[in-house]
Amino acid sequence: MGECAWGAVLRVVAVQAAWALCWGQVRYSVPEEAKAGTVVGRVAQDLGVEAGEAEARRLRLVPGGRRASVEVSGASGALVVSSRLDREELCGKSAPCALRLEVLLERPLRVFHVELEVTDINDNAPIFPAARKNISIAELSTMPGSRFPLEGASDADIGANAQLSYTLSPSEHFSLDLQKLNERNIEPELVLTKPLDRETMPVHRLLLTASDGGRPSLTGTMELVISVLDANDNAPQFNQSLYKVQLPESAAVGTLVVRVNATDPDEGSNSEVTYSVTNFFPPSGKDVISINPKTGEIHLTGALDFEEVSMFDFRIEARDQGTPPLSGHCKVVLEVLDVNDNAPEVRVTSLSVPVAEDASLGTVVALLSVWDRDSGSNGRVRCWVWPSGPFVLEATLSGSYSLVLRELLDRERVSEYEVEVRAEDGGSPSLGGRVGLRVPVSDVNDNAPSFAQAVYTVLARENNLAGAELARLWARDPDEAGNGRVSYSLWEGALGGGSGPWWSGTSGSVGGVAASSYVSVEAESGVLRALRPLDYEEVQVLQFEVRAVDAGEPSLCGNATVQLFVLDENDNAPALLPAAGGGSEAGAVSGEAGTLWAWASWGSPSGQVVAKIRAVDADSGYNAWLHYELWEPRGKSALFRVGLYSGEVSTARALEEADGPRQRLVIVVRDHGEPARSATATLSVSLVEGGEAALAAAAGSSSLLPRSLAGGESGSGPAAAAAATNVWLVVAICGVSSLFLLAVVLYGASRWAPRAAVLSGPGPTTLVCASEVGSWSYSQRHSRSLCVADGAAKSDLMVFSPNFPPPPGAAAKDTQPEPPSLLDTVSGPPSVSFLPRRTLLSSVPSSLPPAPVLLRVWPRLPYLRAVVAYGY
Repeated sequence: MGECAWGAVLRVVAVQAAWALCWGQVRYSVPEEAKAGTVVGRVAQDLGVEAGEAEARRLRLVPGGRRASVEVSGASGALVVSSRLDREELCGKSAPCALRLEVLLERPLRVFHVELEVTDINDNAPIFPAARKNISIAELSTMPGSRFPLEGASDADIGANAQLSYTLSPSEHFSLDLQKLNERNIEPELVLTKPLDRETMPVHRLLLTASDGGRPSLTGTMELVISVLDANDNAPQFNQSLYKVQLPESAAVGTLVVRVNATDPDEGSNSEVTYSVTNFFPPSGKDVISINPKTGEIHLTGALDFEEVSMFDFRIEARDQGTPPLSGHCKVVLEVLDVNDNAPEVRVTSLSVPVAEDASLGTVVALLSVWDRDSGSNGRVRCWVWPSGPFVLEATLSGSYSLVLRELLDRERVSEYEVEVRAEDGGSPSLGGRVGLRVPVSDVNDNAPSFAQAVYTVLARENNLAGAELARLWARDPDEAGNGRVSYSLWEGALGGGSGPWWSGTSGSVGGVAASSYVSVEAESGVLRALRPLDYEEVQVLQFEVRAVDAGEPSLCGNATVQLFVLDENDNAPALLPAAGGGSEAGAVSGEAGTLWAWASWGSPSGQVVAKIRAVDADSGYNAWLHYELWEPRGKSALFRVGLYSGEVSTARALEEADGPRQRLVIVVRDHGEPARSATATLSVSLVEGGEAALAAAAGSSSLLPRSLAGGESGSGPAAAAAATNVWLVVAICGVSSLFLLAVVLYGASRWAPRAAVLSGPGPTTLVCASEVGSWSYSQRHSRSLCVADGAAKSDLMVFSPNFPPPPGAAAKDTQPEPPSLLDTVSGPPSVSFLPRRTLLSSVPSSLPPAPVLLRVWPRLPYLRAVVAYGY
């Protein structure tokens, strides 16, 4: 029978192949899961190829992207199944499932398209997402007709093989309803048909079955586990409706009176029972017993008193935790048996606290009542206060007492008192009672704020940041609240500046600036902060007062003195200063901007001072301690050296003409700060002959100043020329006056003294002149002798040059004046000239004495030439 069926299928396939061949395409159909070797179609025959030619012309399939699971048999030219065909794997849910194949035929080369359709068979059973589904449904609250959607099954097949139907196992509480979403999808729903009762059946187990439409039909199942959630539909029930108990009145607190018990058939929180006492008769019973809400145990919480209450009735309630909660009730009767054990009772009827610390003696703090329900000696009560302290107990009426103040209070010493009022009866053994009182003492503003120190010393470095914290002041006020809340403010004091001792100041300002402009005090915290950077060169010590004021009424205050010492930082570099007076034989004049000029004579010995560099540092201490270094030139070949701390520039060896006309020195002035700061001075030393150096020292500038400090470049304009003219005018007046006095002295000496007398002996000669930068003096280090006796002459001629430096590179040369003219007008730049002695004497008139002194002056500006001649 099966072979006939397969023959019919193949005939249909052959017809379809012939029809496709007519249209240029071959189409075959094969069911999935066909066995390997099954012939799908005669490809060679359908393509018109003889059976013997298929292998010769290499009829074969061209490999494609997907695995076709079919192949062409080379011998027969038939298309056969080579491996398992699974339509769901090849096409999924797509319908129809057609595979496009390419058949290649050579000699000649031709390509044919073959379409293979894989038909579906019912080989996949329905599958649910999970084998078990848990559903929770509450009893009572879930009404019949409630629906619960279920997840449907899926079938990998297509067509009728994928048409699903659902059935539910029999149940009296549930039914199944199918909702058709579309033509292919059906969603099952579980419908509640009867109310659920958890106490009857807590869990329902059902089986949902899905069947497809194949022949034969395949099925899949899913178990439904329905848990019925409990509803609070049962109230707790006591095992007794009435409990009777007897206890003596001497029963201790905590004694177990009775234990009640109630049960609830519900589960979970609906069955959890809590116990409580709802009604007390008499109402004082609520102070006698208590019930444990979990266990139902009733314990004594207060003393029983037969004289007061001999029987108690209680109503006990048992309540579950359901929503809404349900409850059950029972009754407890407690009978008290009499025992003679009544102790005195002490109660506070009135308490007036807190008590002000300035309260007067006799102030009533509390009113108390004391009684004993016994009679006779057992009812007589004695009361007192313990510890006694500043309070005492005074009796007012029978059984009434007053707690009064007998000593003055001090809250700062004791802020609160804990006292007990004790009572004791006269029984045997005696019984006593007590009550504790807490008496706080209220504060009064009776303490002023006080600082820990009367004087605070604060050290702050200069150049601090504005707003930096310098110190934290704290004043203690033992009062509390507003009386102890301290606010701080700044009072002006004394400031220490740069001159005079800091303690001598009384104004509280430096240069008109108040102390509050330097520092501030935070009102609440007492933090002392700098309002601006401090400068040690401006102020060294800042002294002021800080006042602490409390917030009491009236307010009290305290003061503290703050001495703020500013610590110096190395923030100032050394600055060059002009010389205070004359120097050595070598003078110095202004040169280029930033360059100092000095002169030294050839042949000067080692150690001779050429110039002195002066500098000052605005800092103090090590930051202002300066030392000098010769930066250029260095080494053993250097002609000069500089004093480490004096700044004196002296020769390192004897100077020679071979050393050149000028030496340039770079001197660094450095302080000892961290980090060190420095300034640089450039000194240009001109090497000249000894006479030129002396004249330059006498006529040159008296200070080693750069041109920028000396008033600008000489000769740079009419202003400079006028200034130079005024200087030389003053020099000329000084020179004429000095020569006139010298001539008078020499003339008198020649008249009244012997010829061999010495007019002047060794001694220093000082020349005082005025220049553009003020007065200065120049002292010659070498003395000169002037003699009028017949003997060797000491000198010939000296010419003083004005206050101008020699032109660079130009050396002074000896000039030989003409014999007939002793003095002539200088028309060129001034120079130092030396006249031979015999030439000079030959020009002296014969009418003069043999050894006269001749002094003649021509006051011609801007140059002045003075000639002093003396002979044998």
